[in-house]
Amino acid sequence: MNVLGWLLTELATYGYWLILAGVIATFCVRNSENRRQLVRVLLMAGGVIVGSIFLAAAYGKMKPLPGLDWSWASIQASIAFFAMQVESYQLLSPQGSNMLAHLLPFAELFLGLWLVSGIGRRFSGIVASLALSGFIIAIISAYLRGLKIDCGCGIGPPEQAGPAALLRDGLKFLLPALLVTVGAFWMRRQPRATPEGLQV
Repeated sequence: MNVLGWLLTELATYGYWLILAGVIATFCVRNSENRRQLVRVLLMAGGVIVGSIFLAAAYGKMKPLPGLDWSWASIQASIAFFAMQVESYQLLSPQGSNMLAHLLPFAELFLGLWLVSGIGRRFSGIVASLALSGFIIAIISAYLRGLKIDCGCGIGPPEQAGPAALLRDGLKFLLPALLVTVGAFWMRRQPRATPEGLQV
């Protein structure tokens, strides 16, 4: 499980470079059908990369605390610890923070698997973009209120809610989700070539 966590974290942290390189390559391709094929491949890769963001976040919130083995009890203990991080944002009541902390890791797990599957990519992309936007808004709110707290995203080393966390989450997480969403809608609007070379 540690290897899986490392792999997900690395893919979530550095995968945006592949997406940005793919966007640049797309603009360099002049043939429309070749461009369409390239975007299709990039969307599959982008779905895996953006999905890994949510899978890594879910893993980071549910992984056992130091000294504990994987079990339902250790997952519950990790989620209880995460609930304290949610409450530190001072946006919800203690009951609301606890409920969100227990729901969010499993929602991230579901969303990550949905994105990786490629099913309904336009809709999963929208949900991912909205979720990441909401998280960034929460970080902005905490920073503007002067709270010195861990952002609590669960990916990589702890990061204090502030400009560095905003730059990381905006560039590495939100931007890829937006690009995948835009690309999925673009593909939907493009005419498909028939075997006779006609466009439909």
